[in-house]
Amino acid sequence: MAREELSTEIVNRGVEPSGPDAGSPTFSVRVRRRLPDFLQSVNLKYVRLGYHYLLSHGVYLATIPVIVLVCGAEVGSLSRDELWRKVWDEATYDLATVLAFLAVLAFTISVYIMSRPRPIYLIDFATYKPADELKVSKAEFIELARKSGKFDEESLAFQARLLAKSGIGDESYMPRCVFQPDANCATMKEGRAEASAAMFAALDELFDKCRVRPKDVGVLVVNCSLFNPTPSLSAMIVNHYKMRGNILSYNLGGMGCSAGVISIDLARDMLQASGAGLAVVVSTEAVSFTWYAGKRRSMLIPNAFFRAGAAAVLLSNRRRDFRRAKYQLEHVVRTHKGADDRAFRSVYQEEDEQRIKGLSISRDLVEVGGHALKTNITTLGPLVLPFSEQLLFFAGVLFRFGNTSSSSIWYELAYLEAKGRVRRGDRVWQLAFGSGFKCNSAVWRAVRRVRRPSRSPWLDCVDQYPARMDA
Repeated sequence: MAREELSTEIVNRGVEPSGPDAGSPTFSVRVRRRLPDFLQSVNLKYVRLGYHYLLSHGVYLATIPVIVLVCGAEVGSLSRDELWRKVWDEATYDLATVLAFLAVLAFTISVYIMSRPRPIYLIDFATYKPADELKVSKAEFIELARKSGKFDEESLAFQARLLAKSGIGDESYMPRCVFQPDANCATMKEGRAEASAAMFAALDELFDKCRVRPKDVGVLVVNCSLFNPTPSLSAMIVNHYKMRGNILSYNLGGMGCSAGVISIDLARDMLQASGAGLAVVVSTEAVSFTWYAGKRRSMLIPNAFFRAGAAAVLLSNRRRDFRRAKYQLEHVVRTHKGADDRAFRSVYQEEDEQRIKGLSISRDLVEVGGHALKTNITTLGPLVLPFSEQLLFFAGVLFRFGNTSSSSIWYELAYLEAKGRVRRGDRVWQLAFGSGFKCNSAVWRAVRRVRRPSRSPWLDCVDQYPARMDA
């Protein structure tokens, strides 16, 4: 048994009455098994969920059993003929009683419907597919990095080993400016150019697919972790599409790869609070602005793992959009481990010894991510998973487009749609990790069968991959 599971207590046994130690005070040490720290235990989340459910549905839980019990006892004592005679033959109903009953029933139903939050529908989404000239194989990545003159052979060899184990294939995309010799690509100009190309391409496709005008959008949420210019990315979108002046615009920065789910959560809250009909969420990352040209290994890791990409999502809280929506949002669960210093510094932007800016990935990341995942699943699992279902992890989705940061979850969903794997009633669980350290989940339910889309970044290559990549 670990020492942390035991507690000790010193007990005063008084003065020894006789023997060689007569007159001396005596003590004993009592060792007990320590009670678990219930405040820190993730199992406490089950209690919290039950308490929340009890408060939310307390009226129904208290009244329905009583009504059922009374009605059951009354009906059970009568035969079918007696029950029929009591209801129709012997009963007398005046108009005032009937109208009063109908009024109470209508009022109760109206209050119930109005008190329920409006459902959030995902009408459609679009993911950015860069131009073919930006496609970079693993071998070409190392060769271009060598020609740039920014790395020594040891750093190149380290990045080559990372690429070999990354799970990223030979058809992911990189901005070519990062490989230019003797040039600093982490500039506002290059960052704006990359972000604009990715965001506007995804938004153009989204507006066209959904037949929505930019001026119809009431809420705009944009997330990009490391590139945060002034004016903001959300302001760039408002300016480019000439959106309306009263739009609720938000720009999230520094929140890592899990910011896509956070943006969905924020857009949902804004739709519920403001009554705005449509919301657009844009998730992207500027690879050129995060490129690291130094020697510290912990800061070379993002070079090998992050790739160019963006996603745009259209949400609605209008009930009439149910007919054309693909999914309905069921749950968002957010887990934040930022109070733990190791978790807080596991993904950290800083300068190295040569004052070169980069993103440092700690060795504690795997352990920190495991703890965050455990807490998140413990909270979400009871809400969506039957007891018999097992959690399946899919490796390889990163193969085609690589890690596109917060937009990765949308490339993965686009893959499932391109394979025709999403049917009505299916639940889609999006799980993302991010700096801070955070683990966030969103659960969608397909409101109809999602047919193979006519436009998708996967259409030219989806047949090369199995229906479910689990190896």
